[in-house]
Amino acid sequence: MFFDLCVPVRNPSLSLPGQNQPSKKGKGKPTLPNASAPVSLFTPAQVNVLEERVDLLVRLGYSVIAFTQTVHKKVESKSHVNFLEGLLATLRKRPGIVFLKRLNIILDHDSEKGFGLINANTLLFNGYDLIGLIPTNQATFSLACLTHSLPSPLTAHIITLPLTLPRLSFHLKHTLVRTALKNGAVFEIPYVGALGGENDAALSDAGAAESGSGAKRNWWAASKELVRVTKGKGLIVGGGVVAEADCRAPRDVVNLISLLGLAQDKANHTLTTTCKSVTLRAQTRQTYRTVLSNPRLIIPPTISTDLTTTETVPDSQDMLADDTAQPKKRARDALDLPVPNTAGDTKAEMNTGGAGEKGRSSRKKKRKMIKDSAELFTEM
Repeated sequence: MFFDLCVPVRNPSLSLPGQNQPSKKGKGKPTLPNASAPVSLFTPAQVNVLEERVDLLVRLGYSVIAFTQTVHKKVESKSHVNFLEGLLATLRKRPGIVFLKRLNIILDHDSEKGFGLINANTLLFNGYDLIGLIPTNQATFSLACLTHSLPSPLTAHIITLPLTLPRLSFHLKHTLVRTALKNGAVFEIPYVGALGGENDAALSDAGAAESGSGAKRNWWAASKELVRVTKGKGLIVGGGVVAEADCRAPRDVVNLISLLGLAQDKANHTLTTTCKSVTLRAQTRQTYRTVLSNPRLIIPPTISTDLTTTETVPDSQDMLADDTAQPKKRARDALDLPVPNTAGDTKAEMNTGGAGEKGRSSRKKKRKMIKDSAELFTEM
């Protein structure tokens, strides 16, 4: 199962049905239709183009396709429209093919104060399966790695770097990258930059991507640096392709990524295992405290029958009565130590110890008997 988590979709230039156009003075406020009923903003011609793109990706071998909507600077809750809802309702269903909705936010200097990823807009972002960030400076890169990669209802699981620019405007610090990977975020490498193909119009307009032969050279240098910093961990490869001529099969993409210094198995994971794990992890945004489901204890039938059987357990008072009834044994009786075999009444004298004069006299008799026995052995 191969994933393509970056299929750009251009924002349709049609106005919403029933939307009031604002006046020239700017006093009119547009009214949006009910968000519960998705409305398709695409013309039949645009839908046919997307159908042909999906057929091509399926023919190449992709099973999971994520349509991407790109927003620049900030997501405005009053004016933002999720046009992917209506698009997925319009596309033809294909057996074995999964469609996902993804939102990309381009972060620049104006986004440092906030770009709409707040708790008040949680319901707005719940309409997307994946959330990705595209930082363009050091401040937004640190914000994406440290803050917005933490588990929450607004977690951004994908971080895409502008690899086709002449030079990255920020340093890939090891601490930031390790923190993002530890929190579960992944870094995306769009392979369209290696071909010098056309990028998404929203990225080009925001100055976050370039095309041409110079972009190919920049892509190879920046991608190798990203692989070096991440050590090949937490990497995924997306398409980011606009023209159908730039689409490539998954095996071709694996061979292309292996040229960056990745092993063949790790290059294969960038399109399969890592993409699957980040897709499953993104589902935790819809649950409380990123728990996939409510835990439930299930007891097997064999164990449940054993638990229901009653056993006679002695009462605590009976146990205490038994302990007090039996006298405590001395250390020698408990260990079954052998009793010394001596003549006469020596055994009784050793076992009985008196106090005062009786005890001293018994010890004197004992010493005398030992002395006499020693003299008998010497005479023999």
